[in-house]
Amino acid sequence: MHGAVFRVLQTALLLVLMPASAPAAELPRSGNLVFDRVIALVNSEFHDETALDRFNETAKKAIGYVSLTLPQRSSIARVDAAIDRSLASLQASHNGRFKPDTIAYFELSDIFRFAIRNDLPRLFPPKGDVSYPGIGLVTHMIGNKRFVSDVYDGSPAAKAGVVMGDEMLSVDGLPYREIASFQGKVGQSVDIHLRRRADAAPTSIKVAVERLRPLQTFEKAIENSIAVSERNGRKIGYLRFWTLSTRDGLDIVAHALSDGRLSGVDGVIVDLRGRWGGGAADAAELFVGDTPTFRLIPRHGQATLANVRWRGPVVALIDDGTRSGLELFAYAMRINGIPLVGQRTAGALLAGRAYILPDDSLLEIAVSDAVIDDNVRLEGNGIAPDIPVDLPLAYAAGRDPQREAAESEMLRLLSGGSSERSVRPGEPPPTR
Repeated sequence: MHGAVFRVLQTALLLVLMPASAPAAELPRSGNLVFDRVIALVNSEFHDETALDRFNETAKKAIGYVSLTLPQRSSIARVDAAIDRSLASLQASHNGRFKPDTIAYFELSDIFRFAIRNDLPRLFPPKGDVSYPGIGLVTHMIGNKRFVSDVYDGSPAAKAGVVMGDEMLSVDGLPYREIASFQGKVGQSVDIHLRRRADAAPTSIKVAVERLRPLQTFEKAIENSIAVSERNGRKIGYLRFWTLSTRDGLDIVAHALSDGRLSGVDGVIVDLRGRWGGGAADAAELFVGDTPTFRLIPRHGQATLANVRWRGPVVALIDDGTRSGLELFAYAMRINGIPLVGQRTAGALLAGRAYILPDDSLLEIAVSDAVIDDNVRLEGNGIAPDIPVDLPLAYAAGRDPQREAAESEMLRLLSGGSSERSVRPGEPPPTR
């Protein structure tokens, strides 16, 4: 059902593919292959030509920091800083460089696998299947401390009991590294030292290391996020869209709503606090579409879902991780009167394309603007929640006040309260 729609419409957002054109003449040049390739690609592919003068002026100034005569390690650090500074001057989302020592590199390589398909067999031999050694969590620095910000549902880290807000102290006695901490350890366990409270002694948790395939990991996380809780005699369903870029994520949710774990609930909380966006432009139709639900029933064999629409109450969760396709999803929820709980979205709705650079790092460039309806742009604006709730990360011990607030709002709706969206004073709508 949605799998076919996804394959047709995936180009609408994150996975836009555009033919490369010849770069402009007289571009800034440093003599460094990676830096100069970034300059050429941005000039030929970035969607907003009015930003290129600023970008090139920034690049010219950054060239002074790029020196091939320096020791290799210093030279790499200076090139990295020059590229980051130049890309930041574009002042737009969907522009960034990602290196193979980060989880984002592998996840984006899988999301953009069609765009970089010619490089995949070389980068991930023999068949080009993107994978990395890991345990299924993401961290975030606050000051000089590192905290677990996301634990993928059903991942080894989740099964071992790691929760959001844990301070990450070490892995096998060494500082945490996203990839290096688990390299060569697939099939083994690592010893992770954590601190759950600021005044607590460190604790040790054994976590199995697996070879993770990003899009498969996200699909499993979506499926494993599905849960039902009972409050005040009401059954409240929950699911989290970690990304819309998977092939079968929407189908997994549709089956859960139609005849699976969520089929008997009174209302559904849709968590859009995602990791990445992407996906079909009409993904929100599952919850706000007007077409009827129906299934195809053959003479022999099982019935096939052809269209699922959830008609019951919905509350959506958003934060600054709600970006790209998930941000469009949140916008569709808003204009259909569905309450949004959490924090303002990222304001990152453009269409990006990936390129592999000479050092095998991945460059994402925003190649198309994204406009909704009558010239509405979320880029740079985002969407404010109807019910603002912060989520303090440090030492959260797994507590999620945003989800708790969403459950309270759902109970209000189920008890007969209005389900109409309320616009808070002082919060302007997205610009037109």
